Amino acid sequence: MRLVICVCLLAVFVLSCALSAHPTAPWPSDNSAPAIPGALGVNIHFTDPKPGELAMLAAAGFRWVRMDFVWQSTETGKGTYDFSSYDRLVSALDEHHLRPLFILDYTNTLYDGDHSPFTSEGRQAFASWAAAAVKRYRGRGIVWEIYNEPNTGFWTPAPNVSDYVKLALETSKAIHQVAPNEQIIGPGVWGFDFPFVEECLRAGLLNYWSAVSVHPYRKTEPESVVDDYALLRKLIQKYAPNKRVPVISSEWGYSSASFNIGEEKQASLLARQILINQSQGIALSIWYDWRDDGRNANEIEHHFGTVFASPYPERDPLYDPKPAYRATQTLTRFLTGCGFGERITGPQLSSDDYVLAFRCKGATKFAAWTTAWLGRTVIVPLSPAAYRITAATGDAGGEKLSTASGLTLKLSSSPQYLESSDR
Repeated sequence: MRLVICVCLLAVFVLSCALSAHPTAPWPSDNSAPAIPGALGVNIHFTDPKPGELAMLAAAGFRWVRMDFVWQSTETGKGTYDFSSYDRLVSALDEHHLRPLFILDYTNTLYDGDHSPFTSEGRQAFASWAAAAVKRYRGRGIVWEIYNEPNTGFWTPAPNVSDYVKLALETSKAIHQVAPNEQIIGPGVWGFDFPFVEECLRAGLLNYWSAVSVHPYRKTEPESVVDDYALLRKLIQKYAPNKRVPVISSEWGYSSASFNIGEEKQASLLARQILINQSQGIALSIWYDWRDDGRNANEIEHHFGTVFASPYPERDPLYDPKPAYRATQTLTRFLTGCGFGERITGPQLSSDDYVLAFRCKGATKFAAWTTAWLGRTVIVPLSPAAYRITAATGDAGGEKLSTASGLTLKLSSSPQYLESSDR
């Protein structure tokens, strides 16, 4: 058995070496994303943050929060609105220079039997409520997303693209009548549901939406999203050939309780997700989730957070950070003010190897990792210099010298950051 394992490992190694002998194939990229951390946010599930909570969230480098703007809790009688809880949240976010992405969502027991709006009365009520909310907060830099994952069980009693399109059109028109300069996005579908998205675009929603939002969840690694983004942009171009429509990743994350992930790998996946989104020109990237929802080790839904669930009110920080929090903080601090430049290619870099260059106010910094199973040692074609290395969660990795032939670097699935120490 050991011999068989050794032979298999040798085969993998030989294949890896063979791949590394060829330059990377052309790779789609887009450098239009805002400089880090301007396009980075996180999902929350509260209107009244605990003392110190938003300070800790902002200290990670997040600049946006995404939160449900719940119809049921804000229209308590027909035509009677109470937005006081969101008044408090918006004020608290302002104190920490955080911008909201609010999701206009779900049902109301006053209409349509507590199902997602499907009658004229239900749609009109939802649209009037949404327009009142947007009008109240206009000019505050808020992005409004129409519904959350309407292609899933969140649309009750069952997903219905026709009903969603009717609701989105009526709501978008109502908002534009009272607040024409506010930003509306949609449809916030789970995954890349191209038929659902196309129905929205065919109906003319791009006349009202500022961007198309998707939730790129997947069981595969973040790098696999590149082809999906390309297909989505091709679809958008079909219906908006003469203008650029941004793409927003309004919810996406990995649970540290998922099979074969764990807390350290979650941190690596978070960093890679952000870096890939930056390289694809994604206008806004929202990580799911800010904090764990529970402590059950076997419950996947409990462990998407960047911090653990239990607060410690008498302590700073309020929550114990997970490695994912440190990965966010490291990435945003190292690359603050930086925009994606290009993916570095070279004779020893395969399609599994990612060396991304970021332009940072006159300097260039790099993020490097590989999706190869065993990791790889490669030569990166960088100019001769001394390069300081920082690990994904902030640990110092020392310095390495690049020669005329390049920088010899051991790549793993966890990103590492490089900058010249000669600056």
